[in-house]
Amino acid sequence: MDTALDWTLIDTVLLDMDGTLLDLHFDNHFWQTHVPVRYAEARGMPHADGREELMARYHARAGTLEWYSVDFWETELELDIMALKEEVAHLIAVHPSVVEFLAAVRGSGRRIVLATNAHHKSVTLKMARTGLKPHFDAIITSHELGVAKEDPAFWQRLSEIEPFDRARSVLVDDSLPVLDSARAYGVGQLRAVRRPDTRQPDKDTDQYPAIASFAELMIGLPGID
Repeated sequence: MDTALDWTLIDTVLLDMDGTLLDLHFDNHFWQTHVPVRYAEARGMPHADGREELMARYHARAGTLEWYSVDFWETELELDIMALKEEVAHLIAVHPSVVEFLAAVRGSGRRIVLATNAHHKSVTLKMARTGLKPHFDAIITSHELGVAKEDPAFWQRLSEIEPFDRARSVLVDDSLPVLDSARAYGVGQLRAVRRPDTRQPDKDTDQYPAIASFAELMIGLPGID
């Protein structure tokens, strides 16, 4: 599927963070490997048992605000989640051509909004590590709005504090349920990410055109040859 955007129909660029702008390897490693190890160590149990227990807990909260909440998991697991993130923060990485894309979009005069399910503490850590914060006109988390991006109500609440013309917007996100909710709300153009985690194979993005690099979306952007 063609991933090029019709930039003449776009005023606002809505961007996800984890798996879209940033390599999802950090989050996958953190939640699937690092936290289970530290959890098991804190309880004197085998690592495999700790991982099995946490995978079940994660699954039970998937797609909810709690799943994305640092505060929830700190209480639930009795671990200092942010301290644990700092232990592996060297794994935080920006996907290829992201910085160039953000600069080009800003140069074109379009509004750039980071719309993420990530908890604000995680956003602060990742912005500090990557230096991406100045590129955004607004950074909004689902925790501020009280509903996860998987719920179409997220986009309505977003529009109330960050007005945007849904028909003249594009969302780039690595989550199919989130893309589905944005489509239901009427966001005009939608793009998925082919490989959110660079250590994993390409994912099936169903009917959504998927980019391998943000360089693909710069085609036709004013000021880009």
